[in-house]
Amino acid sequence: MTSSRATLVQVAERAGVSLASTSRALHGSGASAAMVERVRAAADELGYSPDAVGRSLRMKRTFQIAFAAADIGGPAHVEMMTAIHGELAPHGYRVVVLATGDTAASTADLVHSLNSGFADGMVLVPPRTDDLLADSLRRRDAPVVVVGRASGDHGADSVSTDSAAGIGRAVRHLRETGRRRIGFLGGPADSVPGEERRRGFDAATAGGGGPPAVAEAAAEFTVAAGEVAARRLLDRAAADGGPLDAVVAADDLLAIAVLRAARERGLSVPGDLAVTGVGDTELGRIFQPSLTSVSLGWAECGRSAARIMLDLVRGRGEGARRVRVEPRLIVRESTGGAAPGAAGDPAADTPEP
Repeated sequence: MTSSRATLVQVAERAGVSLASTSRALHGSGASAAMVERVRAAADELGYSPDAVGRSLRMKRTFQIAFAAADIGGPAHVEMMTAIHGELAPHGYRVVVLATGDTAASTADLVHSLNSGFADGMVLVPPRTDDLLADSLRRRDAPVVVVGRASGDHGADSVSTDSAAGIGRAVRHLRETGRRRIGFLGGPADSVPGEERRRGFDAATAGGGGPPAVAEAAAEFTVAAGEVAARRLLDRAAADGGPLDAVVAADDLLAIAVLRAARERGLSVPGDLAVTGVGDTELGRIFQPSLTSVSLGWAECGRSAARIMLDLVRGRGEGARRVRVEPRLIVRESTGGAAPGAAGDPAADTPEP
């Protein structure tokens, strides 16, 4: 048994608008919010479903945007991905999620595969960069927006946040609260965030007049790898110059690893040891104690990247754009701030300037 399928003409008649207006409203292009609501209500009443394949063939677009990152399940990338979807979906675009792999070479291969036409563009978070990746970005046929940093003159639009400056803010906050012996738990040194955040820590602690800084690097940005490195960091510091009274971690998962290692040693946080992270993740907000963290504005990075991508796929891009999102330090219990939602504390999550 077959049933007749509602057509675009019928939707236009039900909504009482022109066929062109109906098409624009359903495709998220050039229609007012009131028009979109009116047309979609008519489409829902009729059970209208657009022919995605036919639409793609007619317009020579897939209406798919790829989002590519190494750790697609990581809190920062999930937050960014959600924001990208929120910007693109009203305009009729789907987000296709891809894993880059851990190397610049595998990322370059993925960028090259974009030339096959499986998506109209890509929002790329490169885990590592080199000249090969920069070359792939220059040779691409479809638009790419890089979130973070890619080496060389790659010519792609980019959205970035200054994680090195964010680390500097964390160090300054710790010093202002009386911490003197500050350690650093970083991520892989050959990764983009690992290198940038270590550079930020070194710059913030250089010439400070305090005890020499102690640093360790985790093999991965995970709690498991972080715990191994955190134990090394705490033990090494205790054996060489005395125990730490603060640790700056390169992301929230590594900071949670420090909290767990401190608990193993009977250290109170923030009494004996203050801890900061990077990312301002939900896990860090609900952990006990709640985590002071540098917010890198991942949701805003995602929204900015999606807006640029919409311009690019519509042919509105003129020259590579560079958008910068400023980091903020959110002070919570792990450095002596209040718990999120604490009674009588309307500003429990306290952003520092």
